[in-house]
Amino acid sequence: MKLDLREILVSEGSRLPFERELDAERLSFPSVEGYLGPVTGRGEVLNTAGVLTARGSVEARMRCVCDRCGREFETGRRTDFETPLLPETEGAADDGEAFFLEGDTLDIDELLETAFILDMPAKFLCRSDCRGLCPRCGKDLNEGDCGCKPETDPRFAVLEQLLDK
Repeated sequence: MKLDLREILVSEGSRLPFERELDAERLSFPSVEGYLGPVTGRGEVLNTAGVLTARGSVEARMRCVCDRCGREFETGRRTDFETPLLPETEGAADDGEAFFLEGDTLDIDELLETAFILDMPAKFLCRSDCRGLCPRCGKDLNEGDCGCKPETDPRFAVLEQLLDK
């Protein structure tokens, strides 16, 4: 959705609120199996002394697969953002901190999707202390130890023999 910014471009101190439901299919991640309800973004564009800034949040409930143990779990995610909006000019460097306008309009879907995607974790964990699976037998170590003896690096086998004596 394009947000027309002509009104607030000429009026310092003005605000333009927005609220948008995002297309969940455009927000796919390997460990996210699906969204449990709408992915919503809301916020406002502000004109402060002639400088436009978009600030707001994106919220979602997701069904994920833990990257350590493979267990399914549900989690909520809230991404807060504050981004300067710059006019699109030829040769403008993308510094990653600003978002560029298309003339007098802002692609609000692209802004919200970008903020949400950039805030996603590299790994999804069912809990912060997830122990994962045993690399030998595959048992979920969150349910208890499996009894497998840890593998020793063959380069340290001589040291292990000294410790056993």
